[in-house]
Amino acid sequence: MTEFLNNYSRELIATGIMMLTLGILRYITIMLVKKYAIRSEVIEYRKNLVIKYISVSFTSLFFIGLIMIWGVKTDDLFVTISSVLTVIGVALFAQWSILSNITSGFIVLFSFPFKIGDTIKIHDKDFPIEGEIISIHTFYTLVRTLEGELVTYPNSLFLQKGISTNKRTTHLPSNHDV
Repeated sequence: MTEFLNNYSRELIATGIMMLTLGILRYITIMLVKKYAIRSEVIEYRKNLVIKYISVSFTSLFFIGLIMIWGVKTDDLFVTISSVLTVIGVALFAQWSILSNITSGFIVLFSFPFKIGDTIKIHDKDFPIEGEIISIHTFYTLVRTLEGELVTYPNSLFLQKGISTNKRTTHLPSNHDV
């Protein structure tokens, strides 16, 4: 055991410093997001989703740092990461609508064009929708129409269609009313 500690003391110290640094940065970032959410009256769901993305990012940074500290050659690491990203890129390019919905979900999530409970009207000549926002997800938004129908609307279409928003002025039938 002491031989292990003697041979790898630099790596153990570097790992500890990295864990402490990333832990503190993650904590500070999450506290800043929470303060911003309170100041701008962001919905709890959106705040939690942003915190989840921050945690995943810091965890990824931790594992990349851990691999580098413990002796994986940087050239090998970059070749592996670039190969994985290339495969993911090709797969996502083949599924551009999924990528489009994810990107649109981030835009809708951070630009706050509407909130849960708002009544919206989507100006689409083929399929106009008017209803209340029930929930906002990464890929889609759920809208309950005036008739009580639940519509799953892809987030990418929110950036392509004109939308009118009435801020929580209309009470539409909920699940309990229908």
